[in-house]
Amino acid sequence: MKISNGALPLLPASGHPLVNLALQGGGSHGAFTWGVLDALLEDGRIDIEGISGTSAGAMNAVVLAHGLASAPGQSRVARHEAARQALATFWNGIVDLSAVSSSLSKSLSLWQRAPFNILLGQLGGGIWSASRWTDELTRYWSGSVSPYQSNPFDINPLKDFLASQVDFERLAAHPFPATPKVFVVATRVSTGKAEVFSGQRLTADAVMASACLPMVFRAVEIEGDHFWDGGYTGNPALHPLLYECQSRDIMLVQINPIRRDKLPTQPGEIADRLNEITFNAGLVAEMRAIDFVKRLLAEGKLEASQYKDVLMHRIDGGEVLDGYSASTKASTDAGLIHGLRDLGRLCAGQWLARRYAMLGVECSVDIARDYLDDLRLPVERATAAPERKQPVLN
Repeated sequence: MKISNGALPLLPASGHPLVNLALQGGGSHGAFTWGVLDALLEDGRIDIEGISGTSAGAMNAVVLAHGLASAPGQSRVARHEAARQALATFWNGIVDLSAVSSSLSKSLSLWQRAPFNILLGQLGGGIWSASRWTDELTRYWSGSVSPYQSNPFDINPLKDFLASQVDFERLAAHPFPATPKVFVVATRVSTGKAEVFSGQRLTADAVMASACLPMVFRAVEIEGDHFWDGGYTGNPALHPLLYECQSRDIMLVQINPIRRDKLPTQPGEIADRLNEITFNAGLVAEMRAIDFVKRLLAEGKLEASQYKDVLMHRIDGGEVLDGYSASTKASTDAGLIHGLRDLGRLCAGQWLARRYAMLGVECSVDIARDYLDDLRLPVERATAAPERKQPVLN
């Protein structure tokens, strides 16, 4: 979060605010993020400096960057339209891929077929029920079956599809400002630490590592090391945007809720909530660090010319996604995917209408209320019930 020259970034030549995007992972719920990005690109009032993404967020990040890079030298409007088309092609292709892989998986044994079913949310071409998806995933997480047994040839149709959609060499050859800086995080198995892939190291393997659930898929080997899902260490990782980008504004697109009022009592509900807590832990820790530096700057205990006063913003599914269980994160039903996209567009539109003017000025997220431990909050805030607001405004 420390900056070397003390200078705050100016608006780019377009005259629009320069913003960093932080995209959470969440399987098919990444279609919500697709909708958010589609609305932001259509609106056209922001420029993107950096994008950090994990799992489905990483896929959205590289597809968005690829779309922008595919129209070099063209107008902002044309580049934004190219990015919108790239995202639409990718997500509609995911729906089509499900049908193709259904035929492939029928030739495999039950346990060899399961990774495809979990990945693509299908059973003989149909969409799994919440209980069936949870049962399958629980068997994997219980350790009864290893992906090295169920998928010995390490077949993953999504990797080939991603590689067909994104020209990673072009992304590496067209650095910022031609295209946004892209950061993808995965978890190094040997150390448990986050590994950030960007520039020349950003490949289809890196993106698949970021989405590698260890009890479903074999660890992804890159440069002699092995990696699992980036959600364990950063969902998404904010520190690349703090240290590698100049803009103070970070827009978080959050899929996993921080708070759920209903106590989970059923096995599937408990597994879902544990998943949400686990994959939010890294984000919560980084939010604490941002709040800590902001408080020290406000108290005059840090030199303002040397530290970045980060302005956090969030487009949050919130209550809009409450009705979707974790099982739907593995569904590629066209109606679900397009419905999530529409919800994302709705929430982004609401944020732009009500919070756009806060870019470059102040945070539009109450970090202390939403992300800090109760013991670190003032007494009156720790004991009070959290304020309930509209999905994108809390």
